Amino acid sequence: MKLIDNNDIHDPTINLALEEYCVRNLDFSEEEYLLFYINDPSIIIGKHQNTIEEINKKYVDAHNIYVVRRISGGGAVYHDRGNLNFSFLTKHSDDSINNFRKFTQPIVDTLKQIGVNAELTGRNDITVEGRKVSGNAQFTNTKTMFSHGTILFNSNLEDVVEALNVKLDKIESKGIKSVRSRVANISEFLKEPMTIYDLKQKIIENIFINYNNIPVLKLNDEQWNEIYKLAEAKYRNWEWNYGRSPEFNLQRVHRFPFGQIDVRVNVKEGTIKELKIYGDYLAFGDSDDLEEILIDTKFDYEHIYSKLKDINLSDYFGDISVEEFSDWLVRGK
Repeated sequence: MKLIDNNDIHDPTINLALEEYCVRNLDFSEEEYLLFYINDPSIIIGKHQNTIEEINKKYVDAHNIYVVRRISGGGAVYHDRGNLNFSFLTKHSDDSINNFRKFTQPIVDTLKQIGVNAELTGRNDITVEGRKVSGNAQFTNTKTMFSHGTILFNSNLEDVVEALNVKLDKIESKGIKSVRSRVANISEFLKEPMTIYDLKQKIIENIFINYNNIPVLKLNDEQWNEIYKLAEAKYRNWEWNYGRSPEFNLQRVHRFPFGQIDVRVNVKEGTIKELKIYGDYLAFGDSDDLEEILIDTKFDYEHIYSKLKDINLSDYFGDISVEEFSDWLVRGK
């Protein structure tokens, strides 16, 4: 494994471009990689989410908070200089997809070493005393993948509360009364003072414990030029970060065990003319594929089922059958 040097960059558009460039372009034939980055205040939107509905736009604008969409699924998260982000980049393997324990264990072990009783809970969270300190998500192109997550160390939790529009059903499904009571900083549980950089170093030392020296990958100028071009073309682009929501006359929203699905459908003369799928589910399939398949389909169970019957929806959402999805989309139950 090699540690990728991000040049101490705090711009989230560049760090997300760096992560994407690396997962798509580095040589994974005999190597795996580890990346850390700390971003300036920003909201990082999950790939499948409707940005406008996830953020408090007035607060975000007033506080000059970046809004950037990532290429992995899951929900929106808040980053600032008190939040440490980690990313394990590897070859794709079936036993790694949705196996968050495999990638979070070194983080959990390190936190326990410093006296913080952390554990992986739910589908993708690290918690301490029932409060969330880390959320995780994955991306794969079926050849390579990354599993990445956040570590709230000493973030401004008031910004977390104010900048995000967290769905009430998401909070209620966890039996929690508010966002503020749900999340916590690692610093709240420390017995001895330390900095976010101390924590980063301890994690690195644990992961590379069997190495004589920590191998570091420093990208060359040509690679950095490509990263900056990707940041400009994609991660600073309104279409990618916000996109346009279609006009719709029907909305289906439900929180399944694997996450929320929110479908907006424009039906004319009984036929789907526009369709957009949002959600905080973690599966890695591109929902654009499903949207394209369903355009010009009759809006009834038989026709929708017929179009989707050969598709494994668990690749796109989670544990849901084509029968269940088709019935829910049409009937809303």
